[in-house]
Amino acid sequence: MTVPTYISDETPTPRETTTTEVTPETDQTFHYRSCWYPICFVQDLPKNKPYSFSLYEEPLVLFRNETGTLICLTNRCPHRAAKLSDGQIIDGKIECLYHGWQFGINGECLHIPQLAPDAKIPVNACVESFPVVQRQGMIWLWIGEAKKADERLIPIIPELDNPAFVSTDYIRELPYDQNYLIENFIDPAHVYISHDGSEANRQDAQPLEIEVLESCAMGIRGKFRGMLKVNGRYQRLDFIAPNLVHYRLSFAKPDWLAGLALYTVPLGRGRSRVILRRYRNFFTGQMKLKPRWLEHLRQNRVLEEDLPLILGQQTEIARLGKSLQEIFLPLKTSDVLVTEYRKWLDNFGASLPYYQGYNTTKNMSNGEYIPQSVESDRFSQHTVICSSCHRAYQITNRLKYTGVGVAIALFALAIVTDGEWREIVAVSGAGLAIVFAAITGKIERKFKDSYHRS
Repeated sequence: MTVPTYISDETPTPRETTTTEVTPETDQTFHYRSCWYPICFVQDLPKNKPYSFSLYEEPLVLFRNETGTLICLTNRCPHRAAKLSDGQIIDGKIECLYHGWQFGINGECLHIPQLAPDAKIPVNACVESFPVVQRQGMIWLWIGEAKKADERLIPIIPELDNPAFVSTDYIRELPYDQNYLIENFIDPAHVYISHDGSEANRQDAQPLEIEVLESCAMGIRGKFRGMLKVNGRYQRLDFIAPNLVHYRLSFAKPDWLAGLALYTVPLGRGRSRVILRRYRNFFTGQMKLKPRWLEHLRQNRVLEEDLPLILGQQTEIARLGKSLQEIFLPLKTSDVLVTEYRKWLDNFGASLPYYQGYNTTKNMSNGEYIPQSVESDRFSQHTVICSSCHRAYQITNRLKYTGVGVAIALFALAIVTDGEWREIVAVSGAGLAIVFAAITGKIERKFKDSYHRS
């Protein structure tokens, strides 16, 4: 295992290990297809419509049949390679919009309009299907051998099955690789600076005591605490391969528990998705009452505070075309888990289609990377894939135009009406309608306009 050199105020040593010991599990192997991947929240899956997405560039489509069974197929018609997601669901079957071929639960072709009624459907007129299940309000996909799809391997959060805990959730697509997203999530030190005023305060930035408890094919177990407070409380921070970063937070009150689960989905090179869940067992009433879309407005800002920084980091690393060990200057008091994750990719990431490890790289376009989007696009990256925010956007949009229409109508009434008091009432009503339209318009823009640092 490659171990980085850390910058420290203490007398440096040539190499310092970040693990407490090497366990037998280190000899295990990891394969990215033998894993469950979260796709979206159940409530965000459209009804009676195909849901398209990708995993490591592989196009996929998700839908339910007439009995509610979840079905996931390769998003490509075997006829002429059209996207099945552009079609429609008919009697529980997905129909290709190009020529009307229809496919069922296992990807078998059930109908071809261009064949005679007594003609046999070709055996190879089928689409690959994948095991997909629903668990803890999320939809999970297995892309390996179906017979090996053990639901016990789903990286669930046990607390979410406990009725004493409440949670909020959030989904967002981002224009950078999953590797950089995980690196960002497994880095507690950046929160005080990057998220000053939203998640933390820069005055609290401090050296951290970070310890890697175990690193193996299954992931990384770690803990951290601030060093300015004597005997401060450790917080748990684990990476469960290949897609979960999990914070378990402890408090002065021993019965107070909270956590943050950050699932990352590798859509493709330069594209990833975060599926976020916050949970706790205290002050639960406040969390229950807060509308989902309102919490998402706050969370959007948090992700957008990091977005240009990570895009710039990824672009510069690609331009340099060097290993991260040559580029990074890690601190022992902030970057232990970051470098440990990149080393994990060195040691266990060989099966991945692409990755950027600490010393090794696979199928990354160094020197040629051009980000697909240099700007945050809140509307396409979140609003349109979130059922709550999309509905809130549509409602505020209609209310805005309703307010404008009412204002115009009342101004017209004031012009043609007789009587001073009627004119006053009409003009006053028009003024209130304009204010109403302005307020709803301001809320509507929050579902479209991204946060930019002033």
